Amino acid sequence: MALRFRIRGRWIWILLCGAACAAGLFLLLRLNVPDVGMLQKQNPGQTAMMRYRKKQASSQGKKFNLRHRWVPLSAISRYLARAVVIAEDDKFYQHEGFDWEEIWNAVDRNIRKKRFSRGASTITQQLAKNLYLSPEKSLLRKLREALIARDLDRKLRKRRILELYLNIVEWGDGIFGAEAAAQYYYNKPAAGLTPSEAIRMACTLPNPLRYSPPGDRSRFMKSYRSSIAERMLKRGFLTREEYDQLDFLSP
Repeated sequence: MALRFRIRGRWIWILLCGAACAAGLFLLLRLNVPDVGMLQKQNPGQTAMMRYRKKQASSQGKKFNLRHRWVPLSAISRYLARAVVIAEDDKFYQHEGFDWEEIWNAVDRNIRKKRFSRGASTITQQLAKNLYLSPEKSLLRKLREALIARDLDRKLRKRRILELYLNIVEWGDGIFGAEAAAQYYYNKPAAGLTPSEAIRMACTLPNPLRYSPPGDRSRFMKSYRSSIAERMLKRGFLTREEYDQLDFLSP
């Protein structure tokens, strides 16, 4: 009986220590969460991702040419905004910063592959990472990202979150934000993007350093663009006439 009591007591002690460590870690992370409330009216300057890319280029002995220009959401093509939401975070307007179904799908896939092969980041989480963190894959970074994303969703409206994201997300080597990307790839402002151009840009976001909006002709990218276009048509984001005129649907 005494032995059972000692073993049981040992496990209780281990659980208590584990809970205390978890609580301490959460408190430490909570104290290091930036004040995102200022983003309600104030636009950010250089983001953590911009600084990371600059440092990365410097360590490789390369020149970093930052292209970035802020514009309001009203000056960004509605086709681009809608294509990005469908491509990156289809439940953006329904969730509170997290897509729990997608998170569990990602966890299941990562466990089966025995490696971190897939994330489940919403637009809000991606915004948190780009503004304040780094692209490293670690549990600690994901926890910080989650806390910041929760605050972003609580303190900012969805429209503002989308405006911030479209203005700071990476769209190529040194290219950040929809305006700089539209000018670089299509020599026009973001407001003037056609449905074809908007979908091409949205589909490069999973890997903007690998894919080019106007130039990539891989089978994967053709299929991805067609999928996004079909979903936009079903949602009423494209008319049948606009859909039929998409240049990447032709053989």
